[in-house]
Amino acid sequence: MATMIVPNSIAFQLSANSLFFLLLIIFCSSCKTTYAFQGTKSKSFHHILHLNSLLQSAACNSSTQGLHHQKSSLQVVHKHGPCSPLHLDRAKTPPTHAETFFQDEGRVRYIQSRLANKSGSKADVKVTDVANLPAWDGRVVGSGNYIVTVGIGTPKKQLSLIFDTGSDITWTQCEPCLGYCYQQRDAKFDPSVSSTYSNVSCNSVQCSSLLSATGYLPLCSLSTCVYGTQYGDSSFSTGFFAKERLTLTPFDVFDNFLFGCGQNNQGLFGGAAGLLGLGRDQLSLPSQTARKYNKIFSYCLPSSSSSIGFLTLGKCKRYGSKSVKFTPLSTSIQDSSFYGLDITGISVGGKRLSISALVFTTAGAIIDSGTVITRLPPDAYAALRSEFRQRMRRYRMGRELSILDTCYDFSKYKSVNIPKISFFFRGGVKLTIPLVGTLYVANVSQVCLAFAANSDASDLAIFGNTQQKTLQVIYDGAGGRVGFGTKGCY
Repeated sequence: MATMIVPNSIAFQLSANSLFFLLLIIFCSSCKTTYAFQGTKSKSFHHILHLNSLLQSAACNSSTQGLHHQKSSLQVVHKHGPCSPLHLDRAKTPPTHAETFFQDEGRVRYIQSRLANKSGSKADVKVTDVANLPAWDGRVVGSGNYIVTVGIGTPKKQLSLIFDTGSDITWTQCEPCLGYCYQQRDAKFDPSVSSTYSNVSCNSVQCSSLLSATGYLPLCSLSTCVYGTQYGDSSFSTGFFAKERLTLTPFDVFDNFLFGCGQNNQGLFGGAAGLLGLGRDQLSLPSQTARKYNKIFSYCLPSSSSSIGFLTLGKCKRYGSKSVKFTPLSTSIQDSSFYGLDITGISVGGKRLSISALVFTTAGAIIDSGTVITRLPPDAYAALRSEFRQRMRRYRMGRELSILDTCYDFSKYKSVNIPKISFFFRGGVKLTIPLVGTLYVANVSQVCLAFAANSDASDLAIFGNTQQKTLQVIYDGAGGRVGFGTKGCY
């Protein structure tokens, strides 16, 4: 927007309202700060990024737990951050940015191929194939970045599990590890010392339900049901399907919870003991606890790896609040595990982008807690990138970072203005992405727009976890909708 210079001699000819805005411009210019005024709401179209805020703390800030945390809540931490119990393992170094995106690409490709329902889909694979997979190095995993700690067994064994809205079955590594177990921080769960453990039989209804939850046909081992599940090219778990007591909080204890007792597991799970499935299938945690929680849960992913978020089971305090906006789950997503969204538009700096509705309907979209970077249809991303770059043209471009092609060098600035990006969903829902979800920061000279393009217009769009940071995301499975509330945690 062009800067308007108004001589002082004209000020006396202005109305009272115009004089007010003129004085505001003069005041701002004395502060050496440039604003693009657009009525009285112009500043609402930009975030102000203070560069000193990009410095990550090496210590856990436990005071950052969610504003809307309640008694039926679990702490959510980044698995590689200082708040994580896995952080105590000094032998494990966190992945580089390149490794993070490599793993993320593996997850995205896996989800997209699963929903594309092409020939050779995972439903054609039997558990025997999974059980006999070689011990790969596990680089392509994409199982998620955030963990919670739950109790399994009697007496309960505290285990750190990755939580994942794109998976259904909950599993953990178990003794005696008849095949292979990767290294984890917690001691492995030993079913032989739990008084509430029991295997599921092969001819049970529960065993038959594994096909829809995992995509693999279950097998039998001495009348015991054997499960198998796979997350990427080299990430898998197979073992005994069982029932056990699950303790989420002192107020939330569930007997006969169906889970996988992994005997052959491989993947880069960052030392976590397994996975907590929050998908939509009947074997997921929300479905198994539906009698108490009615398939409702919410979470808030913290702003950084040194902060703490939460996962709440059941209706949260903000469930009926006007500050939460709900959009219906998409009916175009056929897979029973994923939570589909209908994206209807995108705006940058308050300007609605000219993107055909067909661009979003052709691809379809889901929201996913395990995908790091939001993937958009090529035409949608091109429009977003073009408008963002146009509004950021005063700043020097930086080096690209893997899949992120719009990066900036802010090393010579103390603060910068970042145009706000908003997504529009079916039902008239507008969600403005927080600043922390707009950018991916490698360092001060490589700060990137945190979105990427799919390779094909028909590829599924995925609303990733970077864009969800500090939002309270509410999943209402029974009501068939997903809600968004701002400032859920720090």
